[in-house]
Amino acid sequence: MNLIDLLNWRYAAKKMDPSKPVAADKLERILEAVRLAPTSSGLQPFEVVVVSRRELLVQLQQAARGQSQVADCAHLLVFAAWDDYTVERINQMFDLTNRERGFTNEGWEAYRGMLLKSYPSRGAEVNFQHAARQAYIGLGVALVAAAAEQVDSTPMEGFDPVAVDALLGLRERGLRSVAIMPLGHRHAGQDWLEPLKKVRRAMADFVTRVE
Repeated sequence: MNLIDLLNWRYAAKKMDPSKPVAADKLERILEAVRLAPTSSGLQPFEVVVVSRRELLVQLQQAARGQSQVADCAHLLVFAAWDDYTVERINQMFDLTNRERGFTNEGWEAYRGMLLKSYPSRGAEVNFQHAARQAYIGLGVALVAAAAEQVDSTPMEGFDPVAVDALLGLRERGLRSVAIMPLGHRHAGQDWLEPLKKVRRAMADFVTRVE
């Protein structure tokens, strides 16, 4: 299937079959797609926690209002944003870039200085919200990548982030959960949403063309 066919195939699966695993190579390609996702200034201010342990998935289900796909999925992706942009974090990414490229650039270093001057002074909450928006870019890429692998997924905000953070020890690592995404395979004939027509606004109502 081409990309449009795959996006028509995917939907937010409400009932997953816990007996059907996701092939390891498919999971790794989905994660690699997220790793390659674009982020502001290339800082990658979020991480992905992959939860596969069944007993922990059951605990996370309780933090997600009892939604069954959290416990029944093969893997739960937790998108966790930096709680702040610190001098150390900014420098780490700029230094990594310099090492990987094998040289330094005057303009790049000037840009580093600009971020170091402006980002940390904005305050932790402003910085967390900015980082969270970058995590959502990763979430979108993950959804498309999962469809490309014909793996079902569900983007979710309906959970208690404080509880999820505590279960995964995220705050101690300077992270805060912003979205979760179960990965698995739809439970054929058991999901009320599966047979329903996908509904989106017409292109003419959705896209404004300025030519």
